[in-house]
Amino acid sequence: MAQLSDDCFAFGETLTPLDDALRALHERTGPIAEMHEVPLDAAIGRILAQDVIAPLNVPPHDNAAVDGYAIYFDDLEPRTETRLPISGRAAAGHPLHRPAKRGEAIRIFTGAAMPGNDDAPDTVMMQEDCRTEGEDVIIMPGIKRGANKRFAGEDIRKGETVLHKGMHLRPQEIGVAASLGETHLHVFEPLRVAVFSSGDELREPGTVLDAGAIFDSNRFTLVAALKQLGCIVTDLGIIRDDIDSVKKALGDAVTAHDLLLTSGGMSIGEEDHVKAAVEALGSLHFWRLAIKPGRPVALGQIDSADGPVPFAGLPGNPVAAMVTFLVVARPLILRLSGARDVAPISYRVRAGFKHRKKISRREFVRAKIRTGNDGTLVAEKHGRGGAGVLSSLVGADGLVALPEDMTFLEAGSMVDFLPFTEVMP
Repeated sequence: MAQLSDDCFAFGETLTPLDDALRALHERTGPIAEMHEVPLDAAIGRILAQDVIAPLNVPPHDNAAVDGYAIYFDDLEPRTETRLPISGRAAAGHPLHRPAKRGEAIRIFTGAAMPGNDDAPDTVMMQEDCRTEGEDVIIMPGIKRGANKRFAGEDIRKGETVLHKGMHLRPQEIGVAASLGETHLHVFEPLRVAVFSSGDELREPGTVLDAGAIFDSNRFTLVAALKQLGCIVTDLGIIRDDIDSVKKALGDAVTAHDLLLTSGGMSIGEEDHVKAAVEALGSLHFWRLAIKPGRPVALGQIDSADGPVPFAGLPGNPVAAMVTFLVVARPLILRLSGARDVAPISYRVRAGFKHRKKISRREFVRAKIRTGNDGTLVAEKHGRGGAGVLSSLVGADGLVALPEDMTFLEAGSMVDFLPFTEVMP
């Protein structure tokens, strides 16, 4: 298991652009999850922990791309029809069990191995482009040498690195591994994450909501997002606004988890104790990120006998918690889990709204996508603003990211759009 340095998250106290923060995170973190081997049918959604190098060519032999006749190009008349005797048959899984000879045609079917000898037929004539007369095939002129023939290794060459460590395994990667004859893959173990919310005003859904209280939504949002990333999640519930309670929760969780994630309790008020608890058990660094929504995101480490365990503290406001999870915590989690490419893909779309913002701050606007009259995709502002309006995320398709140097967005301008499908598959 890779270890984090004691000052891994010490990025300074100045206001930090998001891109700089993510670049530093990428440079200073890496996999901490263990590696193990799983059967191919259990590898979907996992992160590959070891390169897969092709032990053979795919396909392993030259084969026919169509149903037709395998022939020697040099046997063909260049300008007139050619008559050749049909003297063999090759089907997928049933190759011709003798060397082919010049001056003959072999009936062949899609996927069948080309007759395998040093001087083998080099061309396949589609059956639609020729006719048969008795035991002969009549071939029209005009075909090119090598037509309709697939070559050994055309898909994958022996010795090629086909799947790379850090890849998120999708159905297509599983299929490629199977095409190489693999039965197992080395993958990273799921990251073990402990989650709790902090706040005396929070109540569990389903309980009585007394005066001044609200139901805890952040924990359920974060647990669901973590599970979508393949993490094994321990829900520690709601922790009281009491430093001893917070310290106990963190101290108990550190021995069995790879990451501790919290929401709320991160400011400097008298009732916000998470910051002090983390500092007492390890170290804490505030990233004063120039983003909206989202107050400073706290990253740090809790000391344990096996080395420091990463800690991430997110804001208490629900939308701010969600946005900072997507743009900061998610890349961190993927890096710790062993993933190589952690940056989601944004798309350029046309803005269907005006918006004023402060300079030197990345702003994320909740948006819904529609198709404009000219067929282009248009992002419309969705829901009411505010870091606490969680319902604005329901029905939204993603986030429009407005850059730091922008102060006013004109409707019709091109903007970067981050679809939720990229970060919450």
